[in-house]
Amino acid sequence: HPLEVANILAEMKLDVVCVSVGLLHDVVEDTLTTVDVIEEHFDKDIAHIVDGVTKISQIQFSSKRQKQAENFRKFVLAMSEDIRVLLVKLADRLHNMRTLHYIKDPGKRRRIALETMDIYAPLAERIGMQGMKNELEDLAFGELNPDARKSILKRLDFLREKGGDLIPRIITELEKTLADKGINAVIEGREKTPYSVWDKMQDQDLGFEQLSDI
Repeated sequence: HPLEVANILAEMKLDVVCVSVGLLHDVVEDTLTTVDVIEEHFDKDIAHIVDGVTKISQIQFSSKRQKQAENFRKFVLAMSEDIRVLLVKLADRLHNMRTLHYIKDPGKRRRIALETMDIYAPLAERIGMQGMKNELEDLAFGELNPDARKSILKRLDFLREKGGDLIPRIITELEKTLADKGINAVIEGREKTPYSVWDKMQDQDLGFEQLSDI
C-alpha cells in the first residue's frame, strides 16, 4: 500500500518530499515509530506532513448529512496547512478505494465508500483534481450501487460499439481546424464516468436516452 501511494504521488509529478511521505504515511499509525524519529532520519518537512496525514486518518467521520460533511471538509482543509498533506491523504484514499473489494466486511466497505463520496471526492474537486475526483466517485458508486453502475456500463458498451470512433473523429476534425489556423494543440476526449451519468440522470430526472453529452 505505501509503495502504491508513493507511485500515485510520483505519477502526479509531485516533489521528493511528497513521494517520501507516501512511503512513510502509515508508519506512525501502524508502528512504534514517532514523528521525532522520522524527523531525525529524514527531515522536518517530511515529519510534519506525515504528522498531518496521521492526524487526518485518526478522525472518525460518522454522519453523511450534507452539513456535517461540509464542516468536516472545512476541518480537513484547515488541518492541511501544507497542501501536500491533503495530496498524500487523497492518494492514500484512492489506493484504498482501488483495493476496497479485498475488505470482507460489507458494512466497512460501505462506510469507506460513503466517506469517500461525501468527503474526499469533493475535496479533490475543490483543489482542482478532476481526474481523481471522478475516479473516487466512480469507485464509491460501484460499492454503493453496483447494479446501477453495471446497467450504465452495459449501455455505454452498446453506444461504444455503435459509434466507437466518435471521439477520435471529433479530435481529428478539431486538430485539423486548429492547424489550419496555425494553432498547435493537444486535444483529449473522454466518456462520462458511470457515476457522472447516474448523477446527472438523478439530478435532472432524465432517462439514459435523454442524455446528450455521454
